[in-house]
Amino acid sequence: MDTFALIVTIGVALGFTYTNGFHDSANAIATSVSTRALTPKAALAMAAVMNLAGAFLGQGVAKTVSEGLIATPQGSKGMGILFAALLGAIVWNLVTWYFGLPSSSSHALFGGMVGAALAGGTEVIWSGVLEKVVIPMFVSPLVGLLAGYLVMVAIMWIFRKVNPHKAKRGFRIAQTVSAAAMALGHGLQDAQKTMGIVVMALVIADVEQQADEIPIWVKIACAVMLSLGTYAGGWRIMRTLGRKIIELDPPQGFAAETTGASIMFGSAFLFHAPISTTHVITSAIMGVGATKRVNAVRWGVAKNIVLGWFITMPAAGAVAAMSYGVVWLVFG
Repeated sequence: MDTFALIVTIGVALGFTYTNGFHDSANAIATSVSTRALTPKAALAMAAVMNLAGAFLGQGVAKTVSEGLIATPQGSKGMGILFAALLGAIVWNLVTWYFGLPSSSSHALFGGMVGAALAGGTEVIWSGVLEKVVIPMFVSPLVGLLAGYLVMVAIMWIFRKVNPHKAKRGFRIAQTVSAAAMALGHGLQDAQKTMGIVVMALVIADVEQQADEIPIWVKIACAVMLSLGTYAGGWRIMRTLGRKIIELDPPQGFAAETTGASIMFGSAFLFHAPISTTHVITSAIMGVGATKRVNAVRWGVAKNIVLGWFITMPAAGAVAAMSYGVVWLVFG
């Protein structure tokens, strides 16, 4: 196997992780920054550290990505498929970042994998795509919406007799914990997705076997790149999540972050499902906002975000398929 092709593919995978970090950093900290619970710099530093820690909490999601979505392609053709899949995901991440649209980096990656696999003639494990990607794509936002609403209702009832100003001060402090949990869950979910791609590349290159444990250097590299990307920040998307959907106060921010973190940990540890952190936190914010009044949520902005979710996989898949065609023409 061409060592150079392996190195390039791993390099591009780490590049994707970096874009994932700055694209999705808003998921963990937008609510805390918008409610002024944390300063932007403190929030980014905290998110970067917690992303790094979260990457070492498990490997179930990584196994799903490396074994459960497409058959492991073989030879130099297989490396080309992985390269094209990552390129499709990176391009879509950059496009949506530029327009401030909080689309899912995870589904950009999955779309890229499916598109490149179809273009390269590699088997797509449709049952895995359905069970681990498509169904969670629909279920997790619904759970986030409902859970966010219920958590916020519970908070309002429990603290109904507390002075509102005192409650807001307390929840502003509590948001430090909930934002950290959200960032930890982001590291648990998203760093593992790139680990799965790197493991697949190592298997194609005959460096690792499918059943082997994820090498520690892979975990460290993916975690560090995700953290660096997170620290770089994603201010365009942060404005969309923190302000354009609804004006959040500290209790609402705490409820949204707690809901999002709980769903991410549960899906990773119980189902090994690589869900979208973007889908979860956005829907949780909508659910929390709806407790104020239904029209408090700017549903027009929400509608555009949801449309972005639906086009992410096919769009990234199309870019990946075209990228594979270019790779095949240039390198044969």
